[in-house]
Amino acid sequence: MSRADLRTLFRSNNRELKAVDVFADREGEWAAVADSLAAVATAASAPGFDVEDLEQPRRNVLSFYGVGGIGKTTLSQQLALHLADDGEQAAQWPELDRDVGRVLPVRVDLAAQSGFDFESLILSVRLAVAELGRPMPAFDLALRRYWEHNHPGEPLEEYLRRRTLFSRLATSVSLPNQMQSALADTAQALLLPGTVGSLVGSGLRATVGALRDRREAARALAGCRRLPDLLEAEPDLDALSYYSHLLAWDLAQLKGEHRATLVVLLDTFEEIGDRTHRDLERLIQRMVWLMPGSLFVITGRNRLDWDEGRLEGQLDWVGTRHWPLLSSQTAADPRQHRVGYLSAADAERYLCHRITVDGSPLMEGATRRTVVARSHGLPLYLDLAVMRFLDLHARGHTPTSSDFSYDFPALVTRTVRDLTAGERHVLRAVSLLDSFSVALATAAAGLDRDAPALQLVDRPFIDTDDAAPWPHSLHALVRAAVQDADSAAEDRWSEDDWHRAAERAFVALGHEFAQARAAAERPRLLGCLRQGVRLARDHGLPLAWLEQAAYDYVDAMIWEPVEIPPRASGPDESAGAAESLASVLSAVARRQRQHRQITADTLSDVLTIPGLSPAVGELAEYFRAECERDLGRMEQSMAGMRRVADGGGRMAADATRGLLHLARRLGHFPDVLAAADELGSRGRRYRTLGDLWWTQGKFSLSCATYARGRDDASTAAETGEAALSQACLAFAASFGDRSRAQEQIDRSTEMLRGVTGRWADLQRRNAQLLCDAGTDADIPGRAAEIEAEALESGLSSPAAYARFIVCFHQAVRRDEAGLAAAREGLKRHIRGHEFAYLLELSYLMAPHVPADDVPRARWIDGQEETRDRWARCVDERRQEIDLLLGD
Repeated sequence: MSRADLRTLFRSNNRELKAVDVFADREGEWAAVADSLAAVATAASAPGFDVEDLEQPRRNVLSFYGVGGIGKTTLSQQLALHLADDGEQAAQWPELDRDVGRVLPVRVDLAAQSGFDFESLILSVRLAVAELGRPMPAFDLALRRYWEHNHPGEPLEEYLRRRTLFSRLATSVSLPNQMQSALADTAQALLLPGTVGSLVGSGLRATVGALRDRREAARALAGCRRLPDLLEAEPDLDALSYYSHLLAWDLAQLKGEHRATLVVLLDTFEEIGDRTHRDLERLIQRMVWLMPGSLFVITGRNRLDWDEGRLEGQLDWVGTRHWPLLSSQTAADPRQHRVGYLSAADAERYLCHRITVDGSPLMEGATRRTVVARSHGLPLYLDLAVMRFLDLHARGHTPTSSDFSYDFPALVTRTVRDLTAGERHVLRAVSLLDSFSVALATAAAGLDRDAPALQLVDRPFIDTDDAAPWPHSLHALVRAAVQDADSAAEDRWSEDDWHRAAERAFVALGHEFAQARAAAERPRLLGCLRQGVRLARDHGLPLAWLEQAAYDYVDAMIWEPVEIPPRASGPDESAGAAESLASVLSAVARRQRQHRQITADTLSDVLTIPGLSPAVGELAEYFRAECERDLGRMEQSMAGMRRVADGGGRMAADATRGLLHLARRLGHFPDVLAAADELGSRGRRYRTLGDLWWTQGKFSLSCATYARGRDDASTAAETGEAALSQACLAFAASFGDRSRAQEQIDRSTEMLRGVTGRWADLQRRNAQLLCDAGTDADIPGRAAEIEAEALESGLSSPAAYARFIVCFHQAVRRDEAGLAAAREGLKRHIRGHEFAYLLELSYLMAPHVPADDVPRARWIDGQEETRDRWARCVDERRQEIDLLLGD
């Protein structure tokens, strides 16, 4: 079915004009999809197919890649329409083989500006499956647990209705009903009262226990052998990705008319992360692997590199052993296809059918041939040529081939020439920006009215996404050509004109940053930083507000990289300050995702740059000292912290706190207490004191102090600091009443959502480990997992705390042999006096006399009072457990 091209139709008063949104055949691409779909459907229906087999290589992914503007998104859209079987099929493509059966397509645009995350992807796929009208009991049970934990008090139905992303899907209302039906059936099969109810605490244990023990009564779900384990796992984003296995299992149980093959089309795949930060890609790849009976069609600018063994450790399954058909060496059934430029015949067909009058092409043959030759098969060129043709035609001029005798940059030149003077002025200004609003465009152009910017954003070469921080952007190819095209224009800008526009845009971004910081608008805050750093680098601007923004960035603990693309003209001395700042902020953010040594090396390189600005140097010095501390290099860390503290700059208070933090690690507790009052809010005084008090066995005081720091940070809109303080509070609380501690752990989980903080997340997990100490026999195994992850990131303290918790666990259980072994594990993290106080506490809590070779800490109230408090803590945990077992 052909659709009217409204954008073209409304550019002319000609009543005979017919504008159609034409899609080039791409017959080869469709054949690849049809073949892949048939192969997946055949394999999934074969007698030996086992959806729970996690070891077989995967052949359920198909990749199309190519340059921007080549038509990948249009291909993805047309594939979704053709597979939907709702009357929108592409006439030029043959139908699927009937043996494939029913197909359920769902298309997801992964562009960063679309606001998609992994949770949205999972919900979109589940909404598509809802069209089958059948519950997905295993998946829905797990999703219920995830939803209750991560969206407490927010009904799924209301969430779907409120989000435009989902409300457009007709099945969004039926999904909650299907889930409720599945839960009711599960409760009946498992002989539970009512529905499954709340999947936390006793409700979770009852459900999992029933699944494990009543296999005959719950035969349908009992066959899904990994369901109980997934229900018991912490319902975070990582677990949500594994729930894909449950959905695949549910789909595999469907028979007859209800059976269908799911096709997930993922567009703009290049947007989900760069090639060193693959967190979202890891979750998506896991989903693909765990759903072998579904086909995933991926479109993006880059070849899918899952077949490369060098990615081991970044993704869960890599190499040709796992993805044999993604290899470039595969000849029989390749699953990677470059989306090439249109053939001359396809381009001719496009122009013939795009705009017509009385069924005949409006563009005459000679002009079409010129446009086709100049386009080199690039669909974007053809689209711009049609727009220019209509603009000329509307003025009473009959366009001829001479109006299109230009390559792409020249076409942009002519397109720019056809704009009004005001529009041209704004276009040049916004070509300096990655994205913009009307207000930002007007400010960058130095105008006192919005009209030219409003006219410009209606032009076809402006992309619009209302969900983005700034809704408008120039197509990348147009943006790259505007400045080159400007050199030949009669009203071209001089170098000074470009510099002044960059200065105006930079100042405007500074104002927007202040507004975003005050409103805690994280996406806009990051956008200001990224665009500001690039402008400063490319145009030799002083850092100005970027220095303050950098300090605000680290205060907010956002920890998302601030990176800028390389300069087209190569390095420039004037760009050094901005590039250095970007390197520091990016390295500081990446330390949450990579080993601290990599960050320390990057910051050391920055510190060797001559003429480094004081602000950039201070930030690099401070965070290098933090990395040295995390790596267990006390002397280097202390030296760096002292340099920053003595410098008296913005980070001096942080460095003073860093020195006290190091003193606490060494067991110099009276020194920490004496100096803490001088820290103030900038030095995180309350968090420093909270860290101190739990080591002395004063857990209530520690919790109250952490809470004060958390509340102050929340009032100041410092989300990252508030979440960090709450993680510390949860840890201190977990030495006491377990039910109250669980409340604090749950609150920590909620506050850490959307905050990238590796240390805080590990501390929250340590809190849960501590809360379970004395009750879970697998505490040593769980501690080993936390220890390994901490060491993988170069974080020494969470690893030491995990081993200390094992000592606490064995002391509660009165297991002397286990306690001795736990101490040996803790000793691996003790370097001289660093963390020796934890080893001493492992004796005091028993209570035992510390061995002679254990370094002694300086306790605030002396060793005896400290021993009494810790021994009492262990006794109270024993009594709580005895009471629980007695019930």
